[in-house]
Amino acid sequence: MPRAATPSVSLPLFALHAVLIPGAQLQMRIFEPRYLDLVRQCGRDGSGFGVCLILDGREAGAAASPVAIGTEARIVDFTTLPDGLLGITVQGARRFHVERTHVRDNGLIVADIAWLDESGPIPLAIKHDLLATLLRRLIEHMGGAHARADASAYKDAAWVSWRLAELLPIATGDRQVLLQESDPEARLQHLLELIPRLQPE
Repeated sequence: MPRAATPSVSLPLFALHAVLIPGAQLQMRIFEPRYLDLVRQCGRDGSGFGVCLILDGREAGAAASPVAIGTEARIVDFTTLPDGLLGITVQGARRFHVERTHVRDNGLIVADIAWLDESGPIPLAIKHDLLATLLRRLIEHMGGAHARADASAYKDAAWVSWRLAELLPIATGDRQVLLQESDPEARLQHLLELIPRLQPE
């Protein structure tokens, strides 16, 4: 289990069939009153909320059961979708561990969470150079904000591992396993084991 860095704080949660990786962006469609109220509150005070993979239940309706490790989401953009609903873009920030949850009268899940320790930049091991090359090719092909990353980022095991966890077409369960791993070298090793499964037969 990752080591908690700080005492418990309260954080409202979105339980989704998706995993938010630190530094990655996720587009969300907001329509339930409980989440509209939450987004308004975040817009007013600049706060974030938590995103956790659903362990049991659905995204809409009754409160779902979230997994224990999630990611703080910070809203970076708002838009009105073609169907008139609110769309938001969030960016993953800190990881956290859910210690306990309760459900408000409006169905919003609120968790007592502890932020998790994050390692600083860690030099990429020679055995993982191939993964940095793969990431560079992915980003060159896909473009986006990561295309502006400094060359030194590709020498940082933490950054390379998070970006591959974000960009590779891996199963949601595997992405959650990567999110729960605090050691960048271990994340990279797990990615090495996953990549052969992504190759066409």
